[in-house]
Amino acid sequence: MTQRPSEEILGGVRVLDFTTIVSGPHCTRLLADLGAEVIKIEPPEGDFIRVQPPIRDSKSAYFASLNCGKKSLALDLKTPEAIEIIHGLATTADVIVENSRPGVMDRLGLGYAALSKLNPRLVYCSISGFGQTGPWAKRSAYAPMLHAASGYDLVNLSYQNGLERPLNTGIYVGDVLGGTYAFGAIQSALLKRERSGSGDYIDLAMMDGLLGMLIYEYQEAQFPPRPRVTTFQPTRAKDGYVMIASVKPNNFDSLARAVGHPEWLSDPRFNSLRSRSENWSTLMALIDEWASTRTVAECEEIITRGGVPCSRYYTVREAINQPHLEERGSYEIVNDGAGALRIPNPPFKFSNAASRARDYVPALGGDNDEILSRVLGYSDAQIAALYGSRVLHRATDAD
Repeated sequence: MTQRPSEEILGGVRVLDFTTIVSGPHCTRLLADLGAEVIKIEPPEGDFIRVQPPIRDSKSAYFASLNCGKKSLALDLKTPEAIEIIHGLATTADVIVENSRPGVMDRLGLGYAALSKLNPRLVYCSISGFGQTGPWAKRSAYAPMLHAASGYDLVNLSYQNGLERPLNTGIYVGDVLGGTYAFGAIQSALLKRERSGSGDYIDLAMMDGLLGMLIYEYQEAQFPPRPRVTTFQPTRAKDGYVMIASVKPNNFDSLARAVGHPEWLSDPRFNSLRSRSENWSTLMALIDEWASTRTVAECEEIITRGGVPCSRYYTVREAINQPHLEERGSYEIVNDGAGALRIPNPPFKFSNAASRARDYVPALGGDNDEILSRVLGYSDAQIAALYGSRVLHRATDAD
């Protein structure tokens, strides 16, 4: 791997992270990857993801991937002492991120209206399924139902051949997309604060993020084309499948030559974008015929050499073991207490600043004492009293 830059873009930025599950933790982990001090505020039982597989020696690798680089402060927010602690931390914070159902933080006295009075420079981001306003605002929302509500699932179904039932959900696109949008919005609000001196409130709706991702389909829904746009489909080789992404006209020219069929270039069925679209199934059948006598490795090598985007289908296990990822520094080795694991880095890199997963996975409440003493000046006796009254919690308390 190349030498890492040392500058921390968000060094000195303090984030109070009230999020759980995926969307919010993904956002705040990206903030930690850029050097922010992220204090994860957890309930006494901890984030739900702490007990989700894969589990090794009672440690969740899923949790580690979403929360490495953060600190954990475990509080019972139903107690006035805990709210007092949060109020104190809020006066020192730059950013707050939460993904509770709309209204929950306000009822706790921890909403933007309350905390911005204590700290007008605060950037406060609320991530929710449908946003803070509108008829659906109070609906509970997780990624699978947002995929259904946004049209994402039915669009995906419409691109499949011979299927009538929507596909199962196992990849939480809505969560990751929402967290990524929140990460970007927070950066924008911090930049605005540097210029204006005042913070801001960010209302992030994952539903809006999913609809925004359906760029073509959003317009197609308003102005249906005739005929519909062609879709990319797997090409079957002797021992598996390859994806050939012949998007632009020059890609098709290169593809025809690479597979030994330059006559396709003058064939009236394929010699224009429109004719190829009208005869797409015929073209795909001809490419399948060419690939049927070759392995996926041969197909990939021939077509890639010809300058056409192409890849065999890898499993995730195969993909993350590609030498390219190690050479690029696409992941970090982190030890979560149960051993080493690889955690993906952000997909963006800077020439003169660090952007990487950090080798620290917090135990539940593992940073309670350090945060309260360093940030708020609590004495050992005060901290001990908070443990005694069950305001503060740590991993041993939850076991």
